Amino acid sequence: MKAVVHSELGDADVLRVTEIDVPEPAAGEVRIRVAVSGVNPTDWKARSGLYGQGEISLSVPNQDGAGVVDAIGPGVTGLAVGDRVWVTLAAYERPASGTAQEYTVVPAQRVFPLPAGASFELGASTGIPAITAHRALTVGEDLPSRLAPGVFDGRTILVAGGAGAVGHAAVQLARWAGATVVTTVSGEAKAASARAAGAQHVVNYRDEDAAEQIRAIAPDGVDLIVEVAAGRNSELDLAVLKPRGTIAIYANDGDTPFAVDVRQNMGLNTRYQFVLLYSVGWDKLTAAAEDINAAIEDGALPVGDAAGLPLVEFTLDQTDDAHRAVESGAVGKVLIKVADL
Repeated sequence: MKAVVHSELGDADVLRVTEIDVPEPAAGEVRIRVAVSGVNPTDWKARSGLYGQGEISLSVPNQDGAGVVDAIGPGVTGLAVGDRVWVTLAAYERPASGTAQEYTVVPAQRVFPLPAGASFELGASTGIPAITAHRALTVGEDLPSRLAPGVFDGRTILVAGGAGAVGHAAVQLARWAGATVVTTVSGEAKAASARAAGAQHVVNYRDEDAAEQIRAIAPDGVDLIVEVAAGRNSELDLAVLKPRGTIAIYANDGDTPFAVDVRQNMGLNTRYQFVLLYSVGWDKLTAAAEDINAAIEDGALPVGDAAGLPLVEFTLDQTDDAHRAVESGAVGKVLIKVADL
């Protein structure tokens, strides 16, 4: 089978296309015929060595994907050959199991049914972005730990960077759950994307009166902030957060140092929650996937131009270019078309 591999860390030039044997699933594992592979920032960061890895074995990139169950190992229940599925964290602690290949074998707990009518492109766009968004939305002290229609009624959620993949999913999930959603962006193009995702209110964080604009929408403050640039947005966040509110941080875009003003945060009884899926635990990841599938079934998580998340597609032979696109900040969701299924 055809696979994209690398045996050293570095820029996208280390990726190469080769032929390898089709893997066989062991007990508790599932083999997936990959239709579409999704590319996330974590993929190029892992490939480049940004996480501080030492020497690596032969690795296949990309954590997310969607396709069809092709074979099942002993002891697997709830899945059958021919099922349409999406997969996440495919390569976590399994370097050869990334989705940038025609077949991948992963533990069954990482595989979730793709709802009827959902495209493989949607399935490959779901994984890390949507589960990260779900985690960020469900860590508030006074907020529900699961998402469903109506659970955020009367709540106001601020999504920083609502035009990115995680922000896009956070806007959609929060709206599906009944929240009033405010998002901050840097310009009109991204504002249009956030509105297409479902944000009712969009504020340019560069405006001098950005805090006043948000307070006009939520006079008592916002209940929770999904934060992509903790350092840059710290002052604004504390200006609009309500007492006992939560700031869920999943990135620090721009690398502005993040410093906590102890006195101000004590006055607000602020809760900070950092979000990284690799150490969350599979019980929470599975619960998130269940809620996300319910939202997909309700038509609440569309992707594409009309939904504010353009799809930028490459072929398997162009995986290096796909990685470069994500690394350079491509607008939209970068996907690799592996096979027509």
